[in-house]
Amino acid sequence: MRIGMLTSGGDCQGLNAALRGVAKTLYNEFGDKLTLYGIRDGYRGLIEGDYHEMKESDFSDILTVGGTILGTSRQPFKSMLKAEENEETKLEKMLKTIKEAKFDCLVILGGNGTHKTANLLSEHGVHVVTLPKTIDNDLWGTEMTFGFQSAVDIATTVIDSIHSTAFSHSRVFIVEVMGHKAGWLTLYAGIASGADVIIIPEIPYSAKAIAKAIQKREKSGKRFSILAVAEGAISQEEAKMSKKEFKAAREAMPYPSISYRIAEELKELTGQEIRVTIPGHYQRGGAPCPADRLLTSRLGVAAAQLIRDGKFGNMVAVQDDKIVPVPLSEVAGKLKTVPPDSDIVQAARDLGLSMGD
Repeated sequence: MRIGMLTSGGDCQGLNAALRGVAKTLYNEFGDKLTLYGIRDGYRGLIEGDYHEMKESDFSDILTVGGTILGTSRQPFKSMLKAEENEETKLEKMLKTIKEAKFDCLVILGGNGTHKTANLLSEHGVHVVTLPKTIDNDLWGTEMTFGFQSAVDIATTVIDSIHSTAFSHSRVFIVEVMGHKAGWLTLYAGIASGADVIIIPEIPYSAKAIAKAIQKREKSGKRFSILAVAEGAISQEEAKMSKKEFKAAREAMPYPSISYRIAEELKELTGQEIRVTIPGHYQRGGAPCPADRLLTSRLGVAAAQLIRDGKFGNMVAVQDDKIVPVPLSEVAGKLKTVPPDSDIVQAARDLGLSMGD
């Protein structure tokens, strides 16, 4: 059996641990009848035929290693069916590589965009099994993606550390957390760190409502306030705009990120000094936390079992704390966002946290 493995899209904690889980299980199952190939830099390697044979020893001592030993890249789904004049499409090039390499199956680790392309390959007859990766936890069909819990740990630690300096200087601090379209990471880290205001894309914010929450704390004798703000946060005014209007408004925005705009709005409304902290890609780096090491190991075993049983065209997912297969056709192109009326949002409100609305 010849199996190609690739990691695609943004990196995160647990990619190597997941590769290890798949490989160790397959080696235990097939022994010397198995040959694994690493495809470099995600779909780029598949497009360009850049792959290499791997040894069992390549998967040793990588459980705690961050990043990905295979490298990764972003290859937009919309470009897969486009071609320059007299050239093959990227899809045709990938299919050609798969045929020439005689891959019996592809193991693909990635998020939303990655799964669109994985489903496209599956629709063209390629045997594919995928694993859900993203710190945003916004992949449809699974309750949890690997990388998420590690990122929550980091974002929480950042906000925890801000508390002391915010208290010392009696300031309002904004910590901008990753998440363009989904607020899972900001919501979890905000609650876990005791943030006072949580702003996520799914619940458009009102600067006046945030200012009111800060002033309420000030009147009760609180020396500081901390806001956990998702990088994809939008105002209530922006939520009413068309996509074209919103894009134009953001392009004209004279701030490096939404947090700086919110800081300026709150300074005008409250008269308080506002500071912004952006941990950025720090949230995607470093070793996976124990929870992600366990999750990737479980997902890796399940992916290998699907290959053994010939159940291709599936993503291994977490549902009711069980690892189950979910058809790629049900995953591709769908985004899992935070329901504004979810139990966890209500829990935040019941704790007295402001959701910015």
